Parts: sequence; structure tokens; C-alpha cells
Amino acid sequence: MRLSGWILAGGALLLAGCGHHAQTASAPPPPPVSGPAARPQGSTTPTSPRTEQGSQQESQQESELGAHPAPTGRPIYTEVGMASWYGPPYNKRRGANGEIYDQNAITAAHRTLPMGSLIRVTNLQSGQSAMMRVTDRGPFVPNRVIDLSVGAAKAVGVWRAGTAQVRIEVFEAPKPINAGGRWCVQIGAFANEGAAKKLEERLTHEYESANVIEFTGPTGHWVRIRPENGDKRQAIAIVRSMRLTEGAAYLVRMD
Repeated sequence: MRLSGWILAGGALLLAGCGHHAQTASAPPPPPVSGPAARPQGSTTPTSPRTEQGSQQESQQESELGAHPAPTGRPIYTEVGMASWYGPPYNKRRGANGEIYDQNAITAAHRTLPMGSLIRVTNLQSGQSAMMRVTDRGPFVPNRVIDLSVGAAKAVGVWRAGTAQVRIEVFEAPKPINAGGRWCVQIGAFANEGAAKKLEERLTHEYESANVIEFTGPTGHWVRIRPENGDKRQAIAIVRSMRLTEGAAYLVRMD
């Protein structure tokens, strides 16, 4: 649940990526919604030959980050879209998987892929790629599909640019991607706590069977609606029915 970049719109603070810097984009980390997942892992694909010494150094760095070997099978799911990165103010805070986020590890935040999914992210302009796990939720910024940790952004060539068009390939998912799951709708970020609480009040009356909460993240105030039983179809219907003067609504998988 991370972001980067700040965007003020109609009194609402929208984050640029899960990154959360001017160079990236994202949103705040809501309270953890799932139990601890696999330890963040990732690896990079070199873009040029390495010397023996350089190879040993990179292998040691990859080992420290929990690197994955390159996959041998076909991806089970592919997606193309804009990536950004997120670091402070999320570094060392608890992520959506229940673990403390390390911006220097090679991990990613995605709104809808099952937590713990093993993915390869490829920069479509430079060809740089890295293997990593989905350990967080985000980005909560329009037109972004994935937020990379600082370490992952550097491995994929997104860190300096801030954003880049990428291909996301999923090779392992602990749960079905297109079926089941527990879902919610996240709305924000609001610079004013009063605006968030007012929306929470209204939505509590509109969706009596849903669980509606207001919470504060590093970048502002948020409201989350969890339909009864975390039903995906109800969550999608809520997103489509939203008419907001502040903030934006995002469909988010909780598991």
C-alpha cells in the first residue's frame, strides 16, 4: 500500500505510484489486510557481460535480497502498464503482507495480484528486468499498475526516470488470479481528516452490510469499504457507482 509523488486535486492528495516521491507515484499504506507472506525476493537480468569478480559481487547482493532464478516455464498471466516506485515515507513501515517494508529489497506493490505472487517486471524501453514478489498493495494513483521498491526500480531502470512502461509476467500465484479472493474499495487520499470522516459517515449509511473504516496513512487520510464476505462483484459495483468530488476509488485485493 504504498505511493510516491504528491498530487493535490479538489482537496484530495493523490499519491504517485506506490513509490511516494516526486519521481514516482502511489498511495498510503492502509492497515495490514493479510497475514505475513513470503519474504520479499527478486533478481535482476544483466544487460551486459559481467566479469568474474563483478558476477560474484552481484550474486552476493542478489542472495542478500533473496533473489530468484530466472523462470523456465510460461507466465500464467501478463499485464502491460505504467510502473513507478516508492520509498520514504513507507520505508520501515509495515506493508500489506504484514512484514516491514525494506525499500532496498527487490519487491513490488500491486492492487489486484494475489499477495506473494512471483513476477517478472520488464522495462519495455530499456529491456531491463527483475524477478520479485508482490508484498504490498498499490499504487493508488490513476494510470499506474505497479509500484516498485527502490531496489526493484533500480534493477529495472525505473528509479531515475520515475515511471516507465513495463510488462508484468506472473509465474507463480498462491491463489487463483481471476477468481475468488477477498476484495475491498479504497478511497483517498484526503489531505483533510474531516473530509475522510464525512465520507466514511455517508458510505456507512449507503452500504449498511459493508464494513467501512477511515484510517490515516503516511500521505493522508483514507476510507476503505469492505463488502460483505469481501465479494469481488460487489466491490466492483461500488467502484463503478462512486461519484466523488475528492479523492479516487480503487479496487483492491486483500489476500
